[in-house]
Amino acid sequence: MPSGPASAGSPTALKGPGRIISSLAAFGALPSDPPEERIRKAALTLVVLLIIPLATIWVVTYAVLGLWAAASIPLTYQVLSLIGLLYFLRTKRYEVLRAAQLILMLLLPFALQLSLGGFRNSSAVAIWAFVSPLGALVFVGPRRAWPWFAGWALLLLASALLESTVSGRTPLPERLIVFFFFANITGLSLVTFLLLRYFVLARDRAAAALDEEHRLLQLERAKSERLLLNVLPDSIAARLKESEATIADAFDDVSVLFADIVGFTSFSHRTDPDHTVRMLNALFSEFDAMVEAHGLEKIKTIGDAYMVAGGLPEPRPDHAEAVAELALEMLEVAGGRSLMNGEPVQLRIGIDSGPVVAGVIGRRKFIYDLWGDTVNTASRMESHGIPGSIQVTERVRDLLCDRFEFRERGPIQVKGRGEMSTYFLTRRRERSLGN
Repeated sequence: MPSGPASAGSPTALKGPGRIISSLAAFGALPSDPPEERIRKAALTLVVLLIIPLATIWVVTYAVLGLWAAASIPLTYQVLSLIGLLYFLRTKRYEVLRAAQLILMLLLPFALQLSLGGFRNSSAVAIWAFVSPLGALVFVGPRRAWPWFAGWALLLLASALLESTVSGRTPLPERLIVFFFFANITGLSLVTFLLLRYFVLARDRAAAALDEEHRLLQLERAKSERLLLNVLPDSIAARLKESEATIADAFDDVSVLFADIVGFTSFSHRTDPDHTVRMLNALFSEFDAMVEAHGLEKIKTIGDAYMVAGGLPEPRPDHAEAVAELALEMLEVAGGRSLMNGEPVQLRIGIDSGPVVAGVIGRRKFIYDLWGDTVNTASRMESHGIPGSIQVTERVRDLLCDRFEFRERGPIQVKGRGEMSTYFLTRRRERSLGN
């Protein structure tokens, strides 16, 4: 199965060292996690994996100086953080690791500062506690980060008030104090920079993946709309996309055309299926182009039958004229094609004009279809017609007699209608020079 764009924080989204770091940071993520949650989990894991080795500098230095109480505080952080990571790896309970880390990051730097004798003697090690509200901002969100910032501010104020009491309790060499000022500022800057850098890069990858998904969605949507427009008229497709429950319209003046290929059923029985379909597709594709050129609507094909309507879904006064022009062109195009035995393709065409009801039927494989006496009569004009001719009703003749020439066929028996007077449409009338 083809895979989509690599998700944010996914190891496959990176290469080289970045891929190793991303894999390490994302070991606690679940496949079901949304991209934002994966980024937060990975960012927290990355911070912990950065601080644990950095804390070794403070543990070793304080232990060498014999400051065992001070050395035990960063050591405690290392041990508890490793336990937390193992617990997270096993249970995937991110909220437990997150709460534990925010508490440890907030409290232990202030405890270390007090054990060393205040701001100056500890090289302002309490500055590390700012990782807690900063991490809360990233890991739990802007609103829920305020209590952590307030806790940091209160502990900072308390440290300032206690400064005179604890100051100089554990004197350290001046050079060591300066070194730890450098180490604290550098270490915090490094952790902060890497955390924000990872978070920003992960968000950028998530945004890029989202943009790619949106692009693919737009392509699929465009493809679906093209397919929809191949099935339905534009205005009907627009109404359907707006979730209109029922689409049904009545039209007073519409012309309906049915065309059928004479002898096609027996021809298809004698002919290779592939050739039959290719021949029918080529002919009907040419009809489709002609229908579009005349501004008409192809309604459907049923086997070798072809149905067209004029005057819907957008009414037009010249619907009968446009359908008549199409019918004449269809006869001409069909006559220029031949069957495998060399015989020309012959059409029977029937046309009627009048009121119809049109609407969309179904919810799957839907179709825009027509109903009414006009539709039935047009179908009868075709089925009762003569090969190579366009048979029309008296209503059509009356609409077009000043622009087209007709030949009277006379009364015929029409199934379901009884006796009817019908006519053959032969050609458009020649226009005089004065017109």
